[in-house]
Amino acid sequence: MKKQFIFYFIPFIFIVSSCQSTGTFKLVLLPDTQNYSAAYPEIFKAQTEWIADNAREIAFVLHQGDITDNNIDEQWQNARAALTVLDGKVPYTVVTGNHDIGDPNKNSNIRKSELFNNYFPYEKYSQMKHFQGAFETGYMDNVYHTFRAGGTDWLILSLEFGPRNKVLDWAKEVIEKHPRHKIIINTHAYMYSDNTRMSIHKNHFWVPQSYGLGSDTGEDAVNDAEMMWEKLVSKYPNILLVFSGHVLHSGTGKLISQGVHGNKVYQMLANYQTGVEGSEKGGNGFLRMLTIDTKKKEIRVQSYSPYIDSYKTEDSQEFVFKDVEF
Repeated sequence: MKKQFIFYFIPFIFIVSSCQSTGTFKLVLLPDTQNYSAAYPEIFKAQTEWIADNAREIAFVLHQGDITDNNIDEQWQNARAALTVLDGKVPYTVVTGNHDIGDPNKNSNIRKSELFNNYFPYEKYSQMKHFQGAFETGYMDNVYHTFRAGGTDWLILSLEFGPRNKVLDWAKEVIEKHPRHKIIINTHAYMYSDNTRMSIHKNHFWVPQSYGLGSDTGEDAVNDAEMMWEKLVSKYPNILLVFSGHVLHSGTGKLISQGVHGNKVYQMLANYQTGVEGSEKGGNGFLRMLTIDTKKKEIRVQSYSPYIDSYKTEDSQEFVFKDVEF
């Protein structure tokens, strides 16, 4: 059967944000919305409607994957309905998690992202103002965006679950062509709840190699976070931030590491599905909000739920990185 392409002509006209003319702006992270897509679509909508209502303060929205729980049409429909609330209001990027690929209900048994690309089609998203390119033309699995905020040029690399060797090689090429941009890596599985990077050589659950797609070899071989660090993240002086979800337990983790050029890389995990006391309704609508102040050299991290209008204030959920070199 030939693949049918539906072309979208949507005017992505974004309101000029005040964050572009000052040193302060916000990023919003949406990790692991799978339970909302499966059972609580009103919570997903509450998140994106709040973001749209606060668009002037927000430079970009980044989803860390596990958009759905079972990779089925109904859940993709719910996810699309929530995320398209942002169309024309706030730029956003999405990546696949392990629950978003493979055969339906099989959780990454193979690297198959047909439904993801049907509901978030390249033909639409490649027309967005900040979209710059993809690993494979026609597919949204690995893409990059650029934007300017806080007097700084930024580049977001959104990378698939367990990025393949050939994807990391592509990411290197993108970074090398943008030496003056500060780089954000957005991916599903990276930090672990013990404040270290995920690794097959540690007693870590849910490493990419433990799924069906982990049996691939050669240029298609998957990489866990420690491999990503060694092959990519540590190698470039302009990589600043790495965002991820995926891991349960406390659902939090953070780490500051020094790259080979002496630069600091700020890496963090957020996943609100569970926690010390657990989370109702698959996370109760919590999202992660970063306030970046390039003049004060600070990144303030908060966890907020627009669904219940509440903050998480534990040290692992609310903290500040200081003396950040932008």
